Amino acid sequence: MTEPTLHYVACDDPQGGHRMAYWQWGSARSAHVVMCVHGLTRQGRDFDVLAQAIVARAGGDVRVICPDVAGRGQSDWLRDPALYQVPVYAADMVALLAQLHHEQPIETLDYLGTSMGGLIGFVLAGHKQLPLPRPIHRFIVNDVGPTVEAAAIQRIGGYVGQGGRYASVQEAADAMWAISTSFGPHTPEQWLSLSQHMVVPASRRTADGARKADEAGGAEADSWLLHYDPSIAVALRAITPEAAAQGGAVMWSLYDAIEAKTLVTRGAQSDLLSRETALAMTQRGPRAALVEFEGVGHAPTFVDPAQVSVVTSFLFD
Repeated sequence: MTEPTLHYVACDDPQGGHRMAYWQWGSARSAHVVMCVHGLTRQGRDFDVLAQAIVARAGGDVRVICPDVAGRGQSDWLRDPALYQVPVYAADMVALLAQLHHEQPIETLDYLGTSMGGLIGFVLAGHKQLPLPRPIHRFIVNDVGPTVEAAAIQRIGGYVGQGGRYASVQEAADAMWAISTSFGPHTPEQWLSLSQHMVVPASRRTADGARKADEAGGAEADSWLLHYDPSIAVALRAITPEAAAQGGAVMWSLYDAIEAKTLVTRGAQSDLLSRETALAMTQRGPRAALVEFEGVGHAPTFVDPAQVSVVTSFLFD
């Protein structure tokens, strides 16, 4: 299976609801679900390499689910930018899991979250009152912790929502690489593969900003735009030091309540997840195992075979 299938789930919000897209790999009849959730400005196709490796390791008997979080990829943009926050995203994941469970009962639920996806995972794994079909069994937190470094938030806030118009996918890929070198070494082919799902032809943008799957892959376009709603930056830039401290306290309380077997992966040069915070995560709550990748900052992409192997070994060994 070299391409995933695209699906949608209806999600509630105070503005009348929205539709979230998700990509599915593997067997639709499998009772084992691995959910992979991306970072702030990314989308579900980031996990193509990892998803295929998970399916292969499971002998095909797994469903790998990679959502496009609201405002990204094929998902609807939210009418109210203030809703681009973790509680809304977590509620959307609960709706998605309910739909998946209705289609095929889930017996084992694993979760991997990169950066923002990891914060969403803290809610799903640590909030005991959520109506999940199954508690999360194995939890992988990729380069984020309950305490997020303020300097990294400032750095990310400096480019989120500032994407321009590009003459080609390659030009867009080059522009994204200029702000993403912390992802670590990638071949030009690997980076272009990651980048091609990050843009949409400008002429094919739908009314609410989302793109249509059958139109987004065309090689010919006058210009290209980044796939996400620039308004995702609104909530990020509204974070004050006081709000960040309060949010960190909440996230630590959620982390301490996690019972799933947990792995923290970290870029050894990460500016978002400090080594101090990562070590604290090994000593409290679920007492996570910690794996660090040298030569990588924020955040590992799980394209490199060594990074992929860490994930598949944790899920299946």
